Amino acid sequence: MDKWVTIGSGALTAAINPLGAELSSLKDAAGRELMTDADPGFWRGRAPILFPIVGRLNDDVLWVGDESYRMEKHGFARRSQFDLADVSASHAILRMTDTAETRDQYPFGFLLEIGFAIDGATLAMTAKIGNPGDDPLPASFGWHPAFAWPLPYGVARDAHRILFDAPEPDPVKGLNQDGLIAEDRATPVAGDTLMLADALFEGDALIWNPVRSRGLRYGGQSGPQLDIAWDAPRLGIWTKPGARFVCVEPWHGIADRVGYQGTFADKPGVFCIPAGEMWSCEMRVTLTA
Repeated sequence: MDKWVTIGSGALTAAINPLGAELSSLKDAAGRELMTDADPGFWRGRAPILFPIVGRLNDDVLWVGDESYRMEKHGFARRSQFDLADVSASHAILRMTDTAETRDQYPFGFLLEIGFAIDGATLAMTAKIGNPGDDPLPASFGWHPAFAWPLPYGVARDAHRILFDAPEPDPVKGLNQDGLIAEDRATPVAGDTLMLADALFEGDALIWNPVRSRGLRYGGQSGPQLDIAWDAPRLGIWTKPGARFVCVEPWHGIADRVGYQGTFADKPGVFCIPAGEMWSCEMRVTLTA
């Protein structure tokens, strides 16, 4: 097991695993864990980085022109070793670049940098993707952190809810058994409020494509809660029924729809980074009383 990198302030402490640049622990000032317990009976993940795809490709195949490449769900970054590029008491930057192994799945040069910085009760996570090549770089990116459900503040699990910063009346996307975008479902959000319940996730994730909000508050109706903000156009919320976590996943990308056979660069949700340029996004988590 890699030695986790620890950063913090007086209000929060975060630990990051260089394998996958994965946020693996987030604790409050009293040492109470705000993230998943990673119970292997449900899911071992904690906060995988989704790159260069989000979700699943049709038949797990990525097409670049007439060439096909095998790419597993959510891409390879979550299983890749990152180098520690910079670290201080309150921030860390981890970095990976393309290798022969990544080019067997994704035939492009790239730089992927994941930054973590704590200021008071806020953790800011930043992703930067650089294109060192001469042609546009197609990519997707997603965050996938799993927060404790219930949070460790004495509120019952079934009393936890999500308050969006805007009403979310649009239907949500559903996934079929292969993890591909299939039918629309009626929104489970009442105005701006989603009451969390296991039954919501019997058909896998809830996916807003697009999401109107750029932030939400998660927790019980009393006690400390988490304010989560993002700049992504899509959002997934997911757990496994009975698990002690809920994932809040801002996405710059999405799984293939059923039957999609086009090239990766033309796939909905994929963005292209011009030669020599850098793309970036951010997600912020604030513990609020």
